[in-house]
Amino acid sequence: MTLEQLVKPGVLTQPVYEPGRPIADVARAHGLDPEQVIKLASNENPLGPSPRAVAAAARALAEGQLYPDGNTFALRDKLAARLHLDPAQILPANGSSEVLQLLGEVFLRPGDEAVLGRYAFILFRLVAQFHGARLVEVDMPGFAHDLDALRAAVTPKTKLVYLANPNNPTGPHNAAAEVVAFARSLPDHVVLCYDEAYADFLEPGAAADLRPLIAEGRKILCCRTFSKIYGLAGLRVGYGYGPAALVELLHRARQPFNVNAIAQAAAVAALDDHEFLARTLAVNAAGLRQLAAGLDALGLERVPSVGNFVMFRVGDSRAVFEKLLAHGIIVRPLGNYALPEYLRVTVGTAEQNTRFLAALPACLPGRR
Repeated sequence: MTLEQLVKPGVLTQPVYEPGRPIADVARAHGLDPEQVIKLASNENPLGPSPRAVAAAARALAEGQLYPDGNTFALRDKLAARLHLDPAQILPANGSSEVLQLLGEVFLRPGDEAVLGRYAFILFRLVAQFHGARLVEVDMPGFAHDLDALRAAVTPKTKLVYLANPNNPTGPHNAAAEVVAFARSLPDHVVLCYDEAYADFLEPGAAADLRPLIAEGRKILCCRTFSKIYGLAGLRVGYGYGPAALVELLHRARQPFNVNAIAQAAAVAALDDHEFLARTLAVNAAGLRQLAAGLDALGLERVPSVGNFVMFRVGDSRAVFEKLLAHGIIVRPLGNYALPEYLRVTVGTAEQNTRFLAALPACLPGRR
């Protein structure tokens, strides 16, 4: 009997997540100096990690022979104090992607329905599909979530509704009041997964606050990450928060020691690195303006973004992506999102943005 005959059928048709190309791989493939390759593909922080986090991680590494705190007490307590929640409502995780996986493991069975936007974060789709759920995809006019259409797609079979705000990879976000009304409208048999991975980049007061609804007992799990604004993508640390009863169920499905000691220490320290966050926000705001102006000057259609990335239309995105690689610039083609004419570029430093915009014209179809 073959392995293919032994595995669950869904495994054989499960798509594989395609990450951004690593710098070292691109350098080897194109004969480039790795120091001259810039990665603007994965929405990483161009300033690097939080300095306070780096110092705390170094101290934790000195005790690397010890197992991590399996209950993540320090990180949970810090987050709970920051969010004015009980620690029992916090689920630290191996990146917010683990929170998404745990939601699928705990709540989705074959035949359940999962509602999501057509161009929502691809991991929503991958998790739901792996657990045998039926995907109910809703159109996204203007590449933004249509909350009325998402609500209309909910049926008695719906178990999970996914909403990322701002949305990756497209960039727009839904107004706070609209999100709160949408969350309040969902029936009791639905769990809302509200992904706030890029909410830190919003203007003050623009992010929807679902904590009052969580306090009412509504079935909402919000997801956050330290990968973006805190620059800790390599350490894989994020968290979810929601009703304590829901979080307790997710704890039952997680692996022991799911957040390593280095990541825990770094995340706790990063929460107090206010200077780094302010600098990141300033660089990102200036970079969004720089990229918007440069893409507009080239006559390229772009989607207004409030995250740390911009999606824009080039025609054959795979061909443009490959040409940019030869220049030592890594961006993200979006064919796996059914957007084969679009690329997504992460906001870099001013110098990185300038280099990308200077190289792009020669890589576009019909241009030299």
